[in-house]
Amino acid sequence: MSDLWLLAIILLGLVAGLISGRINPAVLFLFAFLLCYLLGMVALDTALTSFTNIGLVTLVLLVLAATALEKTSLLGKLSQVIGNSSLPMTMAKLGLSTALLSSFTNNTAVVASLIGVVRRNQAHAPAKLLLPLNYAAILGGTLTLIGTSTNLIVNSFVENAGLPALGFFEFTPVAVVIVVAGILLLILLANILPDRREESGEEALPYLLEAHVAKGSSLVGRSVVDNKLRALKKLYLVELERSGICICPVPPQLVLQADDVLRFSGAVESVELLHQFDGLDWFGKHQAKGQNLVEAVLAPSSSLVGSSLKESRFREQFDAAVMAIRRGNHPLKGGLGDIILQPGDVLLLTPGDGFSNSAKLSSEFAAISGLDLNVRLDSRRGRWVLLGFAVTIVLSVTGVLPLAKGLVLLLLSYFVIGAVTLAELKRRFPLELVVIVGSALGLANLMMSTGLADSLAQGLLSVINGYGVFGAFVGVYFMTLLLTELVTNNAAAALAFPIAYAIALNYGVDARPFIMAVVFGASASFISPYGYQTNLMVFNAGNYRFSDFVRLGLPLSVLYSLIVIFMVPIIFPF
Repeated sequence: MSDLWLLAIILLGLVAGLISGRINPAVLFLFAFLLCYLLGMVALDTALTSFTNIGLVTLVLLVLAATALEKTSLLGKLSQVIGNSSLPMTMAKLGLSTALLSSFTNNTAVVASLIGVVRRNQAHAPAKLLLPLNYAAILGGTLTLIGTSTNLIVNSFVENAGLPALGFFEFTPVAVVIVVAGILLLILLANILPDRREESGEEALPYLLEAHVAKGSSLVGRSVVDNKLRALKKLYLVELERSGICICPVPPQLVLQADDVLRFSGAVESVELLHQFDGLDWFGKHQAKGQNLVEAVLAPSSSLVGSSLKESRFREQFDAAVMAIRRGNHPLKGGLGDIILQPGDVLLLTPGDGFSNSAKLSSEFAAISGLDLNVRLDSRRGRWVLLGFAVTIVLSVTGVLPLAKGLVLLLLSYFVIGAVTLAELKRRFPLELVVIVGSALGLANLMMSTGLADSLAQGLLSVINGYGVFGAFVGVYFMTLLLTELVTNNAAAALAFPIAYAIALNYGVDARPFIMAVVFGASASFISPYGYQTNLMVFNAGNYRFSDFVRLGLPLSVLYSLIVIFMVPIIFPF
């Protein structure tokens, strides 16, 4: 069997694995590339060079530098724009601020820092703001080369192909129009989002909590109503299990017995209400030592998906006890330890001393809130972090100092002033991103050298036959957009670039517009909550449904696509 067919089978398996979402993308990419090496399709020294690409090194350095940026007061100041203004004015200020900040720092950090502020504001329903905030962060990431990891990954492919590197502001003329038009559309459509305020009770934040009535408890021998278990604010007794038999609903006059299992549904702040009951042991109680609770959002690729807490031995893996589970705005039933976990589930954790150092956190969870909440740099060091980052970017844009070299010097200065520690950088090192990008670069080279990219390009061209180079450009864009909704944005860029480049070569035209089709297409994840990690973060925090993403994301995706399709060929002629 020829290398072309072998590679095609390997890539088909890779795409199938990515779409399933059951296996970590980094594992899939690494396995695919290792298989190519083991089958003799690529030499070891050639394979290793894919992991030392200058674009990949720059990406890693930027991620590490963002560790210090996230500890400044810059993100916190964004919360000040949420005041008593009207909803359109609040959205305009919040959207533009978020987009600008996301253009040079991690949009995941921007969204994570604002979720709590938005949920606590009294002026507007969180569901009206969180999804537009998320979309503004995604739009802002398209403004610059460092606005999103996708741009830097594509730049790695560009340099690897021997083409001129993408400029820092090369995306900006198109992206500015996208950001302004996108935020205006979000303001116009804001009222179509639901008003699911937290005070609506059980359906607002339906965490499932489980507690066990201990022997000797003062609750034993008294009824549910006498124990005041039906008078808890934002906490509802939904089920009682006795000797393996579930009682639902729970009769108010039912007398409690030792070993009864009580299951509650309610808001996260209601957990502390369980402290008032003598002899009521709830999940995670024995690990609680006054520490802050942590909310962790399960990633689509997490190894925990499809298994229960008992089966996964969660406490042993992460040194944390699960106190409660929430799945969107759908109340859960059944034993806490027996619930089969799904992507996007929010776990309320009581962390142990080793939780924050666990190497699995970044691969298993799409977002974790509650860690390092009070860690902020003092004003002197905070100013140096921001000034140093700004100077590094300016020197890079003006050509005085290469970005990679500037970031190395910047990180060293952060070490000297104590803005970051080696332990923090070790914890934040984006190993998965390195594996995905390095493996994808190697696979892209193989797609070009074996002729597979050209064959796939010919297949796409046959579908859009007769529409010329513009039709091919549109085809590449929508192919990338579809991939980013099915898999992840970075994986979509990795799979689409070789095909886009092969099509440009086939037509004998400038590859730049096709590269831009991949760049903007890979960032167009608006319709599915699982296409991008910030989507998943707000999906749970705002109690959204899938239909909410379609309702707001589809019009935004259409507008975004129209701007890209008509502006890119003007700014970047064929």
